[in-house]
Parts: sequence; C-alpha cells; structure tokens
Amino acid sequence: MKYQIGDDILVLHSNEEGKVIEIINDKMVMIEVRGVKFPAYMDQIDFPYFKRFTEKKNIPSKKIEPKTYVDQVPKEKPQPNQIKVSEGVWLSFIPKFALDDFNDEVVELLKIHLVNKTSDGYQFTYQQMFNGEDNFSLVNTIQPFHDFYLHDIKFEAVNDSPSFALDFSLLNPAKHKAEHFEVQLKLKPKQVFQKIESLKDNNEPTFSYTLFSVYPDRAEQALPLDSLKAKGYKVYDAGKVKDYLPPARSVIDLHIEKLTQHPAGMSNFEMLTLQLDELEKWVELAIAHKQLELVVIHGVGSGKLREEVHEYLKTRREVKRFQHQYDSRFGYGATQVFFQY
Repeated sequence: MKYQIGDDILVLHSNEEGKVIEIINDKMVMIEVRGVKFPAYMDQIDFPYFKRFTEKKNIPSKKIEPKTYVDQVPKEKPQPNQIKVSEGVWLSFIPKFALDDFNDEVVELLKIHLVNKTSDGYQFTYQQMFNGEDNFSLVNTIQPFHDFYLHDIKFEAVNDSPSFALDFSLLNPAKHKAEHFEVQLKLKPKQVFQKIESLKDNNEPTFSYTLFSVYPDRAEQALPLDSLKAKGYKVYDAGKVKDYLPPARSVIDLHIEKLTQHPAGMSNFEMLTLQLDELEKWVELAIAHKQLELVVIHGVGSGKLREEVHEYLKTRREVKRFQHQYDSRFGYGATQVFFQY
C-alpha cells in the first residue's frame, strides 16, 4: 500500500496539502484538507515532499530593482468574483470495499456523509432507523459548502430497510423562510446493489440522494376565519378535529371485490394502487384517533399485496411493529399492526 494513515499528501488538482485519515480500499483513501474530509483516488494525490523541495530551491535571488513612480504603476484589471454555485443538500454514501475469503471485492461498510452545497448553514436533527426502530441519532450543525460525517452502517444491514429522517432549520433565520423543514429517505436493497455495481463500472467513489435543492419558504398566513365563514365555508376548532373525522376501524379488508364493484376491467397495477390507497386512508384515520391496533386483511394469493402492505407500514413512524402469523379468523391472510404515540 503506497499510503498509510497519517501520511502527508498533496491534492494534485488544487495543490493543497492534507493528511490521510482512513484507507477505504486499494484505490481510494479518505483525506482531510483544511478541516474538510472527503474521499480521493490514489492517482489524484501524491506525497508533498517533491513540491516542498522544489519550492525551497526555486527561491529567486534578491536583486536591485529600478525605482517605480506612481504614474508608471499599471492599473490592475478587475478579477471576476469567485462564486460558489448552490447545488442543494444531500446524503452521500461511500462504500468501503474489502476482500473476502475468495479474494473477491465486497462492500464491508457504507460511510454516510451529509453534504451541504448551499450558501446557508443549518442546524439538523438526524435519525437513522432499521425496520422502523431507532439505530442512531444526532443533533449538530453544518456550515455552508461543507460536508459532515455522520456514521457507518454495515452493508448487510441494507437488507433491514434502513431509513433516514432529518429536520433542518436555518442557523441564520429569515422571516420569509420556514422555521424548520423535515425530509425522509428510505433505501431499498435492490436499488443500493444496482448503485454499487454502477459505481464499480464508472469508477466513482460515492452515490447520493438529494434531500432538497432550496430551503423552503414560510407557508402563507391563513385567511381570517371570519372572512371564510362569511363566504360559506365551514370552520372547525382544530382542538376538536377528531369530532369531525370519520370513525376508525379495527379491521380493514383489502380484497379488491370489497373496494369496487367492477374489478374485472382493472389492470393489476390499478387494483394494487386502489388497495394501497385504501390502506393509507385507514392507517391515517387510525393514527388520527390514537388507535393502538389495526388488523389488515390482504389475503394469501401470490403475496404481492402482503409485501406492499409491509413495505408501507415500515415507512410510518407511528407503527411500533406489525406481525404476520396464523390467526383463527383469517388464517395467514392478515397482518396485525401496533401503533405508538
């Protein structure tokens, strides 16, 4: 290995010096330059000793210059301002490769960075979950045009449906900007495996997901209630909103014949979409009424509807857990859902 942790290095394209802080694989290292950590290919860096040696040797000798008068000084041409372009905020994943027992290259870890390519700084709350259960959380700040190392997850944990929730607020609040902004991301194993293969083919170091391009504006002020009432709108007390909601159900049946009288003319995609919309409606009502349990009847069949139901439930924070097991009433055709508040 050409480099070791702690080695001084020179970034070739920027001529800046830094240090090696981690060996990612036989082609890449993690380096730190002026407090910023990022991955680099080994052919993008070099040892700085030749640069230092030549800089010392090339010091020009002093010589007496002729006097220069004020009217002989040329006017400097104005230099264009160096403007950093805003590209948004995203989560970046750096795979760390290793060799297995058969000398094949495999991914060992995913290193997770929060990347801020905007002119604003943010305070953020970060939460990472597996199958809806907390795994890692953090509250910190990130400065403009910086990245922030969050943590690592084992690559095999991608099969446990990792999800990420972030809540941002501006370090320098602005009147027209939102007080905070929430965003969620969920990784699907198949997509991650495809991205890893694409990285290998294109010789790229990372894959990323955009969280937002522009921090959102503050929501517009609500219209005065009296003017709404005068126009004939019904205005309810928000504290009594549950009084105006439809009642929740303890059992819902997603069989297509229960949802429509004309299933024969529908495609499989249309039927599945209708079933998932019905699921979402009753889950929302269950949560609004602070219901503790819900039974979802999806049948046995090919298992496609059951899989989609489970995938949806994993995305809901209010779902504490769910179980699919034999029930004397529904056999193996139902899932019991437990909520938390």
